[in-house]
Amino acid sequence: MSLGQRVATDHQLARLLQIGAVLEEVVESRAYHHLDSFEDEQGVDDDVRDLLEHAAEESAEHRSRLETLIEELDAETVPYEEINKLVEAQYAQTKPEDFDGLLYDQLCNEETAYKFYDDLIEAIEASESEFSIDRDHVLTTLRQIREEEAEGVEEVTEMMERRA
Repeated sequence: MSLGQRVATDHQLARLLQIGAVLEEVVESRAYHHLDSFEDEQGVDDDVRDLLEHAAEESAEHRSRLETLIEELDAETVPYEEINKLVEAQYAQTKPEDFDGLLYDQLCNEETAYKFYDDLIEAIEASESEFSIDRDHVLTTLRQIREEEAEGVEEVTEMMERRA
């Protein structure tokens, strides 16, 4: 995903932050969906369960941080419950046949989030526009989230390599 432009207005910034919040909601919902699918499974790998629990908690925390920025811009986000319903409708029949498929799904989620934040940071940095909220605060928040997403990519990749 490439933003391909500069962020020039509060409205654009709010919309892009809202996309980030929705992305985090999808990741959180998918992780919980996979965890719920484990309830009836025997011999579920504790490392995989821990990874998904951490991913869900981290996504919720990222969403909260993004929502704070969005509120400072006087905009609104889509409630988690609405996104969760959409994810459930899309993936309700999806159960991981094996942990590799689940880990690949998680890796795609982490990489997508990382790339989104990387592009968003680049678009903000390329802009000379002033925003109604502190630009450095926005960039610091986004850089921290991007770093945590990079760590998630590494964690999933290492787990996949150990299982290969």
